[in-house]
Amino acid sequence: MGFLSALASGVTSTQDPSRSDPAPPAWDDRELAADPHANQDKATKVRSMFAAIAGSYDLNNRVHSLWRDQAWRRLAVRTADVRAGDVVADIACGTGDLTEAFAKSPAERVLGIDYTHEMLDLAEQKRARLDRPRHDKITYIEGDAQRLPLGAESVDVLSIAFGIRNVQDPARALREFWRVLRPGGRLIILEFGTPSLPPLRWFNDFYCGWVMPRTATLISGDRSGAYRYLPKSVGSFWERDRMLSELESAGFTDRAARSLTLGICWCYRAVRPEPS
Repeated sequence: MGFLSALASGVTSTQDPSRSDPAPPAWDDRELAADPHANQDKATKVRSMFAAIAGSYDLNNRVHSLWRDQAWRRLAVRTADVRAGDVVADIACGTGDLTEAFAKSPAERVLGIDYTHEMLDLAEQKRARLDRPRHDKITYIEGDAQRLPLGAESVDVLSIAFGIRNVQDPARALREFWRVLRPGGRLIILEFGTPSLPPLRWFNDFYCGWVMPRTATLISGDRSGAYRYLPKSVGSFWERDRMLSELESAGFTDRAARSLTLGICWCYRAVRPEPS
């Protein structure tokens, strides 16, 4: 089970003001007892869940990563080797933390793409507070990682932070990433992992399985089941070797994985090869 699954989350209430009863949760106990990645309605449930938790997304990210989440994102930008004139696409951008980090780089344009409208609303609010150079670089677009609203070979860098496991079909998304990257383009993935050292792994399991779901739900007032789904989604998702294998299957070369914070997080880098 990965450390801060809250990084893929955040919240507004699912309560409809015109009703006295709250909306039903996105995830129920029966679904969470099974593999959430095998759920046929995963995409719909994930969108509903993130709409519900958008309002406290950033706060929960900071608190439950012990303020490491922004450092992981800065490393992702450095790993991407962004060059002057590059176009960057940040997929599953959420409220725009990584998108804004890329806007500090030499990139010419940064596209933030997310499946959840409520998250993009918050990203736009944050963009409005940026200095003019960064503000003007960024464009936010609503879109699905499996069917990106981008042309073939149209971006130089593509990133996805703590979002690949929330896609209905992650392998399909990787193939889509390959499609939109130019030859020589770099793919950067941040995702949670399981620490290998037993004491840290035991603490991580306790923290993510018991502490974080309770404290994150308290902070957010969440009723969607997000903070029970998120730890489960980490523990049942691809580990390092599987991720590298899936990247190879999608056509990427120069695959590398870097362990961050003792294996709590991983930064993957891969390249769409130049034609031979």
